[in-house]
Amino acid sequence: MKRLYIVLAVTIIVTSGCERRNNQSTDDFITVDVTAKYPKKELILQDFLDVEYIPLETNDEFLTSASVQAIGKNIIVTKDLNRVNSGDIFIFDSNGKGLRKINRFGQGGEEYTNILDIALDEDNKEIFINNHFSAKVLVYDLMGNFKRSFKQRENFFYDQIGNFDKDHLICHDGYLEYDKPELKRSFFLIVSKQNGDIKEIPIPYKEKKSRIIMEKDVNGNVINQMSIRNKQLIPYQNSWVLAESSADTVYLYSQDHTMKPFIIRTPSVQSMHPEVFLFPGVLTDRYYFMQTVKKEYNFILDTGIPSTDLVYDKQKNAIFECIVYNDDFINKRPLSLVYDIPSPPVIVNNEIAFMKRLEAYELIDAYEKGELKGKLKEIAAGLNEESNPVIMLARYKK
Repeated sequence: MKRLYIVLAVTIIVTSGCERRNNQSTDDFITVDVTAKYPKKELILQDFLDVEYIPLETNDEFLTSASVQAIGKNIIVTKDLNRVNSGDIFIFDSNGKGLRKINRFGQGGEEYTNILDIALDEDNKEIFINNHFSAKVLVYDLMGNFKRSFKQRENFFYDQIGNFDKDHLICHDGYLEYDKPELKRSFFLIVSKQNGDIKEIPIPYKEKKSRIIMEKDVNGNVINQMSIRNKQLIPYQNSWVLAESSADTVYLYSQDHTMKPFIIRTPSVQSMHPEVFLFPGVLTDRYYFMQTVKKEYNFILDTGIPSTDLVYDKQKNAIFECIVYNDDFINKRPLSLVYDIPSPPVIVNNEIAFMKRLEAYELIDAYEKGELKGKLKEIAAGLNEESNPVIMLARYKK
């Protein structure tokens, strides 16, 4: 599967391909030309975020590929990467010490048949398992004890769930995205944590623009397809960024249920063929990241879906095509502030801007080649090929 990225964004006004200095809109939203060619900019991650590394404890009980699902103030929740049916959920403390392994995999009423993703409510000490095979959400305490479950809305497919407030989840429905893109509906939902009752968050758009690229034979039958898999529901502090790819506006949705424009893209996605989508990403005090993705793929050459990472520099009031380097790698290794597949975790700790999972074998290789320095070098020196991944957390500077 093509590696794609995910990004978060905020308020700017930009209208062409060169560096510009325009006044902020009185409506406080961003305008981005997705077809423009922007000047290039290089950034060092440690210049604007505080970076720490957490090696996850490794032993016979805590051995995991560590697909991080949620990061709270005190715990990190992971499941096994690419092991849909293993059923293992691992809970680590904020220093990476293993606290417990939970497995309620099975066919019973208090068990899940798969884990698509996990939402964490740290205040209520609950985790919510998105069991999309059975179209259910199951709720457990942090010891793994079953508390309750509820059905997902009929004919909906929750491809993402997140902790909205003490009483509600926020969910994105991806079902018709892949089934009947000609139909219109609301894809963002506020869902009761107790019984699954739904409140829709309507995003206005003219026609549904599918993110599926299809290859068809001479008779019009689909023989191959490729999907653009950037996330459309992204947490930001105590709010959520809603990026409906068929709409020209990305919205910020707050806990008081108010919604305001966040980014406006030009030209309209409704006028483009092939479409160029705009997805939001990481936000810091100075820099705001986003990504354009073109709906174009060559099935014969197995190439396409070109993407461009952008950054808005608040101090310069300008937008750039950007590349970010992690200064803990001596060889100036680039680090995208957008996320590789698998999807990023839902960060419920407002001190953290983003995270990245670093594989032990890759760090060992970099250490042996003399490419690491600082704390990361110290951690890599103590790893072996069987070690769990290391979690990199990037915190907002105080």
